[in-house]
Amino acid sequence: MSSSDYTVADLVAEFLHACGVTTAFGIVSVHNVPMLDAIGRRNAIRFVAPRGEMGGGHMADAYARVSGGLGVLITSTGPGAANAVPALVEARFAGSPVLHITGQTPTRFLDRDMGSVHDVPGQTAMLASVCKAAYRVRAAGEAFGILTRAAAEALTAPAGPVSVEIPIDLQRAAVERPAGLDHLVLPIPGPLVPDEKALDEAAEIFAKAKRPMVWLGNGAKHARAQAMALLELGFGAVNSWNGRGIVPEDHPMTFGGMNGNGSPRIQEFYQTVDAMLVAGSRLRAHETAELSVKLPKTIVQADIDPRANGRTYRSTLFVHGDAALVMEGLAKRLKGRIAVDPGFAADFQETKRRAVAEYCEGLGPYADFPAQIRKAMPRDAVWVRDVTMSHTTWGNRIFPVLGPHDSVHPVGAAIGPGLPLGIGAALAAGTQGRKTVVMTGDGGFAVNLAELWTAAQERAELVIIVMNDRGYGIIKVIQNAVAEGRHFAADPELPKLEPLAALVGMPFFRVSEAGAFGATVAKALAVPGPALVEVDMQAIGAIPPYPPYSTMGIYARDRARAGD
Repeated sequence: MSSSDYTVADLVAEFLHACGVTTAFGIVSVHNVPMLDAIGRRNAIRFVAPRGEMGGGHMADAYARVSGGLGVLITSTGPGAANAVPALVEARFAGSPVLHITGQTPTRFLDRDMGSVHDVPGQTAMLASVCKAAYRVRAAGEAFGILTRAAAEALTAPAGPVSVEIPIDLQRAAVERPAGLDHLVLPIPGPLVPDEKALDEAAEIFAKAKRPMVWLGNGAKHARAQAMALLELGFGAVNSWNGRGIVPEDHPMTFGGMNGNGSPRIQEFYQTVDAMLVAGSRLRAHETAELSVKLPKTIVQADIDPRANGRTYRSTLFVHGDAALVMEGLAKRLKGRIAVDPGFAADFQETKRRAVAEYCEGLGPYADFPAQIRKAMPRDAVWVRDVTMSHTTWGNRIFPVLGPHDSVHPVGAAIGPGLPLGIGAALAAGTQGRKTVVMTGDGGFAVNLAELWTAAQERAELVIIVMNDRGYGIIKVIQNAVAEGRHFAADPELPKLEPLAALVGMPFFRVSEAGAFGATVAKALAVPGPALVEVDMQAIGAIPPYPPYSTMGIYARDRARAGD
């Protein structure tokens, strides 16, 4: 290709490859044809065509979470970019590095509200409102610089989605090939080094602790070794729902996703903990029951974002720095100085055993579903959930997650992203020879139902479990509490799943007895490519309400019997 034939669209395709991108998602349209044509001609990136921009955005998000790299979404202008907004919102919630590239109307029409096709006044502001940042390329010569900044910003902690608009005429514009593409290094700053005096002060607090814990969040996903070093000193661990698997949750000294929301026993145990390190977690109101979960009185919070200081729970000490470096510095200072209560580990493990057993007992016929599916899944499989009754009661709390990139769920608590999140996760995990299991409800499954064909077309190594209770189970629980049990608009009809699977050419399995759940999922996992599993919840029985709508009556009775 001569220099006069090299366009901004060619630059986009080459730039993505130079960033290490091997898979991208998007829908071809009038205002992105040059970019997608350039990607196709280079044939260096797998381009996955979802059935909707929202689905494609969720796929890019999950791909980034599981791969640890950059997720890429390419959309058209106006309605196409607007369709991606729900996925960009979720990526922002989850802290996922997603680069969203969208077209724009020709530059002569920009911001003039002249009614050009797909022209939506304020598109940049719309995208900026849901992303870390949104940029517009205004001249061909600045495309490389803006793309470099956008990709680096998406990947810079705290990570998140960044949008770039490239007008259609500029995509076709000739441009000199940037020499910087030959050895591209994105300008991503290194880990934020904590202040030594702050680490010394934190060490003084924990050196006196007899029952210390660490709460691990999304910002500590890269810090397994450093977290394990604290456990070796005698710390117990727990994690946010977006920080699962940093410490393998079958480790005896982690509560995993049982972080206190819905478990009074865990909260009571926190009151015996004399110091807790919160590493890279926002202590989100959603998972602390609107900040009502009672944490230990002494909290040392470590975060790269200074706004985290005091945003939810009050900190005794705030350490501004990378979670891994803070835990590493703390472990070095505490070695040989901390003397943990000899009975702490036994107390911790007994609390975990009893809390999980009590919680399972409150699940009715679904009590052993977490154990069944954990046994059926390979140890390295990825566990994806939609917001469903099953996710909210047990999938996010007591199913053991074993790796920091093995868990994907809608952090923003939306109903419906599960299927496309599962597809994106499966396409990332599949390159590593791993399987993916996604659990969704029938209502959430219907939201992005068309993406079932994407899973089939891409031969994703994915088992799709539909927990079918014939309605919005979560919404009905809320309506029982706040609308006197009136289930208005909570019963959407779903096509029968077995003929749907046959229509898309996908193996189908049904679970009608609780004891057959794990064995059926194992059969589906043995099938190459995607498979669909329906769990008939009407046949098995209703799943009890989730906290805060459950009463935890079992726990209260146990306490009365035991006198504790």
